[in-house]
Amino acid sequence: MADANLMEKIVSLAKRRGFVYPGSEIYGGLAGTFDYGPMGVLLKENIQNLWLRMFRDERDDMYSVDAAILMNPKVWESSGHVAGFSDPLVECEKCKKRFRADHLDDVKTCECGGKLGEARQFNMMFKTHAGAMEDESAVVYLRPETAGGMFVNYKNVIDSIHPKLPFGLIQIGKAFRNEIAPRDFIFRLRELSQMEVEYFVNPSDWERAFEEWRKTIHAYAAAIGLSEGTVHELEVPDGDRAHYSKRTIDFEFDYPFGRKELWGLAYRTDFDLSAHEKGSGVEQKYLDEEAKEKFTPHVIEPSLGVDRTILALLSSAYREDEMGGEMRTYLAFDPKVAPVKAMVAPLLKNKPELVAKAREVRAELRKVHPQIAWDDNGNIGKRYRRQDEIGTPFCVTIDFDTLGEKPELKDTVTLRHRDTGEQERLSVAAAAARIAAAVA
Repeated sequence: MADANLMEKIVSLAKRRGFVYPGSEIYGGLAGTFDYGPMGVLLKENIQNLWLRMFRDERDDMYSVDAAILMNPKVWESSGHVAGFSDPLVECEKCKKRFRADHLDDVKTCECGGKLGEARQFNMMFKTHAGAMEDESAVVYLRPETAGGMFVNYKNVIDSIHPKLPFGLIQIGKAFRNEIAPRDFIFRLRELSQMEVEYFVNPSDWERAFEEWRKTIHAYAAAIGLSEGTVHELEVPDGDRAHYSKRTIDFEFDYPFGRKELWGLAYRTDFDLSAHEKGSGVEQKYLDEEAKEKFTPHVIEPSLGVDRTILALLSSAYREDEMGGEMRTYLAFDPKVAPVKAMVAPLLKNKPELVAKAREVRAELRKVHPQIAWDDNGNIGKRYRRQDEIGTPFCVTIDFDTLGEKPELKDTVTLRHRDTGEQERLSVAAAAARIAAAVA
């Protein structure tokens, strides 16, 4: 069920606490663009690093590439994007405002009262020019997906690394889509980040590989803290799939504005390699030396949008409750993805001995994980509330008992838990172990 009020709260918190800012805000912004602030960058990195660990580092069959954003335009001609990467567009005959036709239901008039024209296809690729000339001979495109760069490097990887099937190419990078109507915060953007795999298999092996990646995607959802009941599979029917796909599963999430696509898993057959072989004249086949057989591999593609993942996590983690007689807001992030793993604070910032000890404790905890914050601004309650709003799982407070005011408590600290507000007294080593276990 859509919850516009929750969405407003998430957008407000995201800006207030440094997760996501409107792009070019001081100049009035630019639709479909957002910037990540200090907390957003850390959250994004944690999401990406965990994805790399599960999709690449814990496997023996994955190879990274980092392809250029600008590519020879023939790449996109061969892949079908120049002819087919489009959405239906309608234009108001009065004010000339444009809308996605498939988002209007049966509406025939614009907000201004003008009549909407007939739907026509609008190619979403951004055009630019390479070099000094600005004619059609110099047209290039900002890539609409990261996959293209992996397909055109398939032969380079085969020739340089000599991998055995099945194997995958993996990449995190920017993609660009000239969306007619970007909307819903960072859900539908004109500049977005993708985490994608192109997994090359023997044609007879595609179903096994597809199922394996389906399970891996669900495992990743659980690892980043998306609860099982919020991620749903939708088998995309014939006619609704992309032009290259023979089977696609959309993994949908219950966003505040409704259930929408989060990630995708597609069986792209041999469409891409065959298309590039035809377009370039360069053979893209694989030689199975044991079977003495040459064939064009088929491809399974897990495609995960970084921005939609961040929005899903913000939506899933947002909480409101009452603590100490006051309403509080907090983000119940899984510690593995939380931007800050723990905050260290001296009880009072005007006591040099407390500050010195707190910095010593922070240095010890940063041996466990680098994302350990420092906060000595305001009273301790306000510091806790700030950390709650950015999703910090633990707060570590150094007080006079840490210094030995009570000898039996010397070199212990107070460890506060975000979700419950409960506090416990631990040695520095025990606190470090608790944090290490949570973020592992």
